[in-house]
Amino acid sequence: MLSKEINTRVGIGYDVHKLVSGRKLIIGAVLIDSELGALGFSDADVLIHAIADALLGAAALGDIGHHFPDTDSKNEGLSGSYLLSEVVRLLNSNNFSIVNIDSTVILQSPKISSHIYKMRENLSLLLDIDISRVSVKATTTERLGFIGKNEGIAAEAIVLLRENI
Repeated sequence: MLSKEINTRVGIGYDVHKLVSGRKLIIGAVLIDSELGALGFSDADVLIHAIADALLGAAALGDIGHHFPDTDSKNEGLSGSYLLSEVVRLLNSNNFSIVNIDSTVILQSPKISSHIYKMRENLSLLLDIDISRVSVKATTTERLGFIGKNEGIAAEAIVLLRENI
């Protein structure tokens, strides 16, 4: 049996989307200028989706597919910002607070380093935590695999929650 003194939880999230022409590329609630955008039922914001799944997983509250199924037409085109706000509402109602988030966007091109601060800023506002607790990094796959061929984008996140007991 776990001691009542242990009140932190770790969660890992991952998301991937195909890149296609005719779609917007939104990462961390930032619109990125790109010829290719992420294909998805929602706005396909891989960074927000990875973070949301990590948060839900750490709290043992399921995943975004459970809370926002693609079988429900009201979720079509759903913004990542709204989705993340709802996840934060769920965390708060279950007595969890976010300690920190570390995330990585995996994308061959375009380069997104100039947008990272704005992503961190957006996420800190949506999550209602200080920007110093939100890390966003970017990497490529050195032109290997579907991401390296500009066929897709992925993101992964790890989060630490505190259970307010």
